[in-house]
Amino acid sequence: MAIISVDNLSMSYNKGKTMALKGVSFEVAEGEMFGLIGPDGAGKTTLFRILATLHLADSGSAVVDGMDVVKDYRKIRQHIGYMPGRFSLYQDLTVEENLSFFATVFNTTIEENYHLIEDIYRQIEPFRNRKAGKLSGGMKQKLALSCALIHAPRVLFLDEPTTGVDPVSRKEFWEMLQKLKKNFSLSIVVSTPYMDEAVQCDRIALIQEGRFLTIDTPDGLTHAYNPTLWAVRSDSMHRLLTDLRSIKGVKTAFAFGEYHHATVDPSVLTLESLRRQLAALGHRNSVAKAISPTVEDCFMNLQE
Repeated sequence: MAIISVDNLSMSYNKGKTMALKGVSFEVAEGEMFGLIGPDGAGKTTLFRILATLHLADSGSAVVDGMDVVKDYRKIRQHIGYMPGRFSLYQDLTVEENLSFFATVFNTTIEENYHLIEDIYRQIEPFRNRKAGKLSGGMKQKLALSCALIHAPRVLFLDEPTTGVDPVSRKEFWEMLQKLKKNFSLSIVVSTPYMDEAVQCDRIALIQEGRFLTIDTPDGLTHAYNPTLWAVRSDSMHRLLTDLRSIKGVKTAFAFGEYHHATVDPSVLTLESLRRQLAALGHRNSVAKAISPTVEDCFMNLQE
């Protein structure tokens, strides 16, 4: 059963000059972790604000936990937890004061729902008397999540929760989300610009310029990837990208960390012929190998 149902949502800014969402439709199953994956400006935050009843869409409809986001906005706010991309808690209040405040807003207590946040709060409890503004990025993240959970929501909206935190804190945060989903059957919608985090979700929607490019499981997405994909490296990576794009048989070439990823026409180009052409162009210590696609490769391919 769908706990979130969105039908043809559109939203614009600047009197219609800037389209943030262009007819987005999707459903989220109860107990599912659904990911919105895309770059800054893709429309993720606008969609979250509509679902959290903070924005009114220009057209379309959305239902959260059986309630319309326009007609039932007051009720919905009691059923959802929302963690915006920017840290929005009270910086001059302590950790404990922030948590108590949000519990009071929802007419509950820390003790009543402590079981929901126990594993998370235990990590920041030693700093409970420290002002929120003095916490590290990872600690702020855990406090914000605790405040979003303290009233036992049915749906949790997390807008780029791992942006700006270190890799260890990112890993810990996703582990906490997986425990919440498993132990409390919580429905979670999370957005991220980090393609490598997509594998944490049950299903993902790739979003670009206000439109969904596709919706699938991470495995389903990579298995549906058709182009022949190679990873290429040499001693001159900057020049290599330009040279790859000039070689007949190379369709696309993009920088991916230590390697460049290239899609190729195998009827025109082989790995060995590519190595020979790179050597003729002055590249030394070149490496070219066939690889399996990542979610980011799929995203780049769908943009074509």
